[in-house]
Amino acid sequence: MKIFKVERTLVSTNRIASLEHKPLLVLTEKPGGTPMVAVDPIGCMPGDWVLCVGSSAARDASGIKGYPSDLTIVGIIDKWEGLSDGDSSS
Repeated sequence: MKIFKVERTLVSTNRIASLEHKPLLVLTEKPGGTPMVAVDPIGCMPGDWVLCVGSSAARDASGIKGYPSDLTIVGIIDKWEGLSDGDSSS
């Protein structure tokens, strides 16, 4: 698992059918870091710190075995003292 911060929602109106209508979010590991796109099956908001899984675990966590994801959010962090931006709450 990795920790990311939710930056914003990604709007994609054209999708393959197996992506369904699950929300997609743009995440970063650190300020100014490379943006990643993750499937959000739990309902996160911009600014949330989240736990994510990748590879086959990401497909399993989406709730559909054959789901085409390589990064899925599996939890929202309520409090974490190690945040790099000095904020200790979500």
